[in-house]
Amino acid sequence: MPHTDILTERKNFIGQGGGKTVCCDRDSVSGAVSQRACVYCGARVVLNPITDAYHIIHGPIGCSSYTWDIRGSLSSDDELYRNSFSTDLSEQDIVFGGAEKLTRAIDEVVAKHHPRLIFVYATCIVGVIGDDVEAVCRQAEQKYPLRCIPVKSPGFSGNKSYGYRMACEALMALIRPAPRPAGRLGVNLLGDFNLAGEIWIIRHYLEIIGIPIISTFTGDANYDTLMQSPQARLNLVQCAGSMTYLAGQMEEEFGIPFIKISFFGREDTSASLIRIAQALGDSGLIARARAFTQEQEARLLPFEQAWREGLAHKKAAIYVGGGFKAISLIRQFNAMGMETVIVGTQTGKAEDYELISQLVGPDTVILDDANPAELERFLKEKGADLLVGGVKERPLAYKLGLAFCDHNHERRHALAGYEGVRNFTREINLSLNSPVWSYMGGSI
Repeated sequence: MPHTDILTERKNFIGQGGGKTVCCDRDSVSGAVSQRACVYCGARVVLNPITDAYHIIHGPIGCSSYTWDIRGSLSSDDELYRNSFSTDLSEQDIVFGGAEKLTRAIDEVVAKHHPRLIFVYATCIVGVIGDDVEAVCRQAEQKYPLRCIPVKSPGFSGNKSYGYRMACEALMALIRPAPRPAGRLGVNLLGDFNLAGEIWIIRHYLEIIGIPIISTFTGDANYDTLMQSPQARLNLVQCAGSMTYLAGQMEEEFGIPFIKISFFGREDTSASLIRIAQALGDSGLIARARAFTQEQEARLLPFEQAWREGLAHKKAAIYVGGGFKAISLIRQFNAMGMETVIVGTQTGKAEDYELISQLVGPDTVILDDANPAELERFLKEKGADLLVGGVKERPLAYKLGLAFCDHNHERRHALAGYEGVRNFTREINLSLNSPVWSYMGGSI
């Protein structure tokens, strides 16, 4: 890209549609003000939705601010996951070590709450001073009837993607002792965190078709359902960035195959439901999946047509966490008659960007691990009307006079499944066609 205001080290992370390779899956460039979070953040967002788990953050109190309310995960049972527990390490603990303080913290949690499952997160400070968190967790399991799982998550040890992997390692440590019975008809859903109750929507679809969900990872999950997960016949990976590693480990150790799916958008939802039935190899399930998706699409198409006129020919920009979500959003915008002019992700893989490049036009800008300066540059250059992103991108969009749609973890309305198509379409229309833009002199 010929822009002189882009860091030289960042140029290979910026490309265009039409097949150009984009450098990705690397640590952020120093000084680029990456939108990514740290290793601890990646681990926490994956594990936090387990509804009956206790999360002890071994580190300064500030790390505990990253908790349930950062992610709109909902529970059908226990509300324990809304709480954080911290050892609140101080200067004295950093000098003399904090292992004893962690032991006392576990003792206190056990005495007051009698937990079955505790995750202990090693933060940056612990990585520096070298507390043996694993030994403390082993001692806790010997002392009490519970599982105490260490999560190796010093923020400086990698990036958010590495945090996902550390969370997957912790989950494997939890379920590995479980016996592996013969697989029964049922699936595990990996990489859905039940934002705004989306797991309940997908569970309902699969129940209609005749496919039970045995366990979820990790939205609305609990200790018992996670321990039953090795019984599943198939794993469904929705968020590939956070859960492909776990799916691979479960295939290797438990013999459970996996497929990657997406329930965002009409096209991807229908295709995923049919692929799940086909992967299970049951002709009855396949027939019911086809009938169900045809029925739902027939109901949805008139709705989409009714809203298309107000959305057609608008220009959309996407900057989200993972590649699977970006791909689904491109397809949704295509169905609306909108043009995607910018696509970026924080943790996309090479195969994600290859598919993205095929789905968009040759002039579409593709960004990996973008920073606000780059986003602003290309939003102006491409004349975008709408930005779809998360809480970090919202202020940028509004300052530039752009419509905005929150497709991240904080939202309180479901965007998955056929119901999600309706919610997403309405939100896009309300934001794009709001009268407020006329008072601001129009968009950029």
